[in-house]
Amino acid sequence: MSDPRNVAHAKKVTQEKHHHEAKPAAKPRKKKTADVPQNQPAEIASTRANTEAPKGEHQPGDLEKSLAVLSKLKDLEFHSRANIETLAQLSLTIEEELKQREFSEAIGALYSAQDGFHSKIAAFIETYQSKCDTLQ
Repeated sequence: MSDPRNVAHAKKVTQEKHHHEAKPAAKPRKKKTADVPQNQPAEIASTRANTEAPKGEHQPGDLEKSLAVLSKLKDLEFHSRANIETLAQLSLTIEEELKQREFSEAIGALYSAQDGFHSKIAAFIETYQSKCDTLQ
């Protein structure tokens, strides 16, 4: 059998050879300056560039990206709610069944931190949802 390293190297060399053969000869390029006509004064060119992309205008695809973010936020909120339920069950187990009262304060702190996170993310989702609605 042949060495796998040699086979991999031969494959790489073949791919590079095909890549270079398919590539046309490079032509020298001129540097472009933001597609601004060369005979215009600088002030006119800069104001034209500013008017073409107003800050309030949304790029194509912003809605899709925002909806993806919103979906991930809702997923975080769902898992946060599940964590709160799990912490409540663990708290009952630690305090009632195992009688390990020395850990009840620590689990209570975890519960309240998770509850705080949940309430903050729920409020953020509401505001972000309204932003997504304005993009539509």
